[in-house]
Amino acid sequence: METLRQNTLRKTLESGNVALGILDNTYSPTLVEFYGELGLDFVWIDFEHGGPSPWDGERLTELLRAAELVDTELLVRLPSTEPGLIRKALDVGARNLFLSRVKTVEEVEDAVSATQFRYRDAAGERGLASPRAARWGLAADYVGSEDTETVIGVTIETREAVEHIDEILAVPALGFVFAGPLDLSVAYGHPGDIDHAVVTEAVETIRTAAVEAGVPLGGLGFGMDDVNEKAKTGYQLLNIGSTTGALKGAVEGWLAADGRQT
Repeated sequence: METLRQNTLRKTLESGNVALGILDNTYSPTLVEFYGELGLDFVWIDFEHGGPSPWDGERLTELLRAAELVDTELLVRLPSTEPGLIRKALDVGARNLFLSRVKTVEEVEDAVSATQFRYRDAAGERGLASPRAARWGLAADYVGSEDTETVIGVTIETREAVEHIDEILAVPALGFVFAGPLDLSVAYGHPGDIDHAVVTEAVETIRTAAVEAGVPLGGLGFGMDDVNEKAKTGYQLLNIGSTTGALKGAVEGWLAADGRQT
């Protein structure tokens, strides 16, 4: 029987350390592998704002294989909290899920239950079969390993979620919350102005509540100075950039060195 590998992102978060990752918005297995070789803790794959269908198990499998090859973790953002979609991603082999636009505690509880075979000392809502996650039936202690190793987080990016942040943080087996300033700027009526007082206040509400509750907190890093400052104030899961952002900076630098203006 095959022993399933441990989730290194879970270990990092549970130990209180900081995990750094990048958003690959090209959905490239080659780049996922490359980022792992560079030593990043996770690669964020966003199925909410682009890419292939989140139901496309073959595409997700290709990305997961690339991550597994270099012992990094894929952080898979799903566009909804639909339990069927969650179960599909898990069965393909994803272990770190990141759910968008939650509003209610009940929604979060239903989503977390969909990741567990047993939840709150009762039956969970995870489906049991022999998919890739179970190594097609070859994995030892598949049920116990999955319930332990799966990490599910939610983005706090709606006014309703901010208002219910304490109740959301109390949901058993919730792996992390992610403060989403961009969508919060929309939710509070100031699209794109992430430095508006009402937006920064909402983000600080999330940060303070998460730190006090002992739930890992994720966020966006706007340059390494900002990443380091956020790490000092309790953030444990930090995105340091994107593939297209890195390429933009590199190409603009090359063109500027050649005397061209972009």
